[in-house]
Amino acid sequence: MELPSQHSDRPRLRRATNDDCLAAAALISSVLTEYGLPIDPDGIDADVTDIEANYFAKGGVFYVLEAGHGSIVGTCALFPISEECCELRKMYLAKSHRGMGLGRLLLETILADARRMKFRTVTLETATVLVEAINLYRSYGFRPWHNEHLCFRCDQAYRLDLSLE
Repeated sequence: MELPSQHSDRPRLRRATNDDCLAAAALISSVLTEYGLPIDPDGIDADVTDIEANYFAKGGVFYVLEAGHGSIVGTCALFPISEECCELRKMYLAKSHRGMGLGRLLLETILADARRMKFRTVTLETATVLVEAINLYRSYGFRPWHNEHLCFRCDQAYRLDLSLE
């Protein structure tokens, strides 16, 4: 899926492969560091070390946003939690590519996949410091949700009921 543009250097959204693991992990680490959030390469961020096994083999999806020069500037993933519920994961965008509508592209792609895969609910966990992301999620109808087991770097959870659309 390509972002509409007349410029060949515009980012291109595509399905990730394991060849993208190192670049995706570097982007995620960079964004987490920018916001003062801890990186956990042996824990909650270990899923990026084998995207194909940790996402595709489990029925999920993982996308990368690739800039014209081949670098990864964005990521987003969908992970099945149950037959009816999935989790939005690893949605990160490089600072250099924010404010261009690319976050919307990532989110709309994931939500389209969730609908296509017949999920009824999409959940996510986030941190208060990720103000731009939270505003984006809310603008798409995500509402605060109490999740008893938040990941250690997250202090908020949201959910979107697709069955209400």
